[in-house]
Amino acid sequence: MYVTQEREKKKWDGTKLKKVLNILLKVLGAIVIAILLFVAIVYTVNKISSHSEQKRMETYGQQVTVDGKQMNVSIQGEGDETIVILPGFGIAAPVLDFKPLISELSPYYKVVVVEPFGYGLSDPTEKERSTANIVSEIHEALQSLHIDRYILMGHSISGIYSLDYVNKYPNEVSAFVGLDSSVPTLSEQKIDASDTQPIKWFRNLGFARLQLKLSADPYDGLPYDEQTKEQLNILIRKNMYNTTQLNEAESMYSNFKAAEQLTFPVNLPVLFFIQKNHPATDRWIPEHEKLIENTVHSEVVLLEANHYLYRSHAKEIAEKFRGFMTSQ
Repeated sequence: MYVTQEREKKKWDGTKLKKVLNILLKVLGAIVIAILLFVAIVYTVNKISSHSEQKRMETYGQQVTVDGKQMNVSIQGEGDETIVILPGFGIAAPVLDFKPLISELSPYYKVVVVEPFGYGLSDPTEKERSTANIVSEIHEALQSLHIDRYILMGHSISGIYSLDYVNKYPNEVSAFVGLDSSVPTLSEQKIDASDTQPIKWFRNLGFARLQLKLSADPYDGLPYDEQTKEQLNILIRKNMYNTTQLNEAESMYSNFKAAEQLTFPVNLPVLFFIQKNHPATDRWIPEHEKLIENTVHSEVVLLEANHYLYRSHAKEIAEKFRGFMTSQ
């Protein structure tokens, strides 16, 4: 009798366990299906939206052939002196992004904005994003446009590229202006190809679009008209995490290291506009000052602004820049 009861109890417990396992498997299956369905929706929406945006994308600037590919360059203004502007890392559409600053400078200068490969309307490239390659490509673009004497103006990582540039082409560059430009001694973190592989999947599946949808508008409250903002958003979604820019991210650490031994030519006028309160380091101002301590004509201007100070302080930058150049 006792054995029979034990047997019945075990049988009942086994049946109960099977029911629980079946419920768990069904729940797990439902979760997996829901995740796959969500991914499929994100992927499909991204594909349809990208196709629609491609039709609404407006061209600007002009295309020049560089290394067998097309690089987009914008030239505005009719001044006697030329300013060549280079973007920071990941700026989706440099020509549109620099619009407030271009508007302030173009009445007095010829303003040239170069969109490197992988940026704006320029082609992507599989060529390594070393400083040497990037500098060579920018120079080739300018040469094809017969621009051979100019002031170089660079934002963020372009400060590293510009250090190499002014030393390679000292007879072409008449001054350098840094827009919260990077310095070699404050290197970016090393990124390997294995680090960017998940980002490629993230982009290809359409999650970059979702990320942007949930993020704040970086141009909100700034002097950009609605049409420009629409085009900026289209190009942000087009270029975000593209393979050329990811390759640049992978090359960034070695590019910083390669620039550590470089300095600005002694007689080259250098003007730095930098944010007064850097959110991550207290060495931002001292390292910029150190970089120009041996130059004859240099100045550091501190602004109450974030890293993209040319968006919010275009007028102040243009006025200070004109005064600086007049005093040379």
